[in-house]
Amino acid sequence: MSAAIDDELWSAIGDPTRRKVLDMLLETGGETVTGLGAALPVTRQAVAKHLDVLAASGLIVSTTAGRRRTYTVDPERLQRAIAQLETVGAAWDRRLDRIKHIAEAISRGAAAE
Repeated sequence: MSAAIDDELWSAIGDPTRRKVLDMLLETGGETVTGLGAALPVTRQAVAKHLDVLAASGLIVSTTAGRRRTYTVDPERLQRAIAQLETVGAAWDRRLDRIKHIAEAISRGAAAE
């Protein structure tokens, strides 16, 4: 594989709530903890923890203006995640193709008997 797989990144987006947070941030272009909390079925504290995990993985960044902290998706990091997913998908396609060829060879061998 050409791109190294980042376990912290995939662990961060393995959670459905964090994926929803990412979707919301992509849709809105940026949001506060309070804004996200109002739209999610979890507490404000839970949203803050999810944001901490996403920030630790590098997927999101925050900016502060006065007392307002806004979270946005880091497009470069998101692009790296997409590239990793494409790499993993291509590797699985190759594996499945090999399994298909083996199964076809077995089937041809059984039909010849």
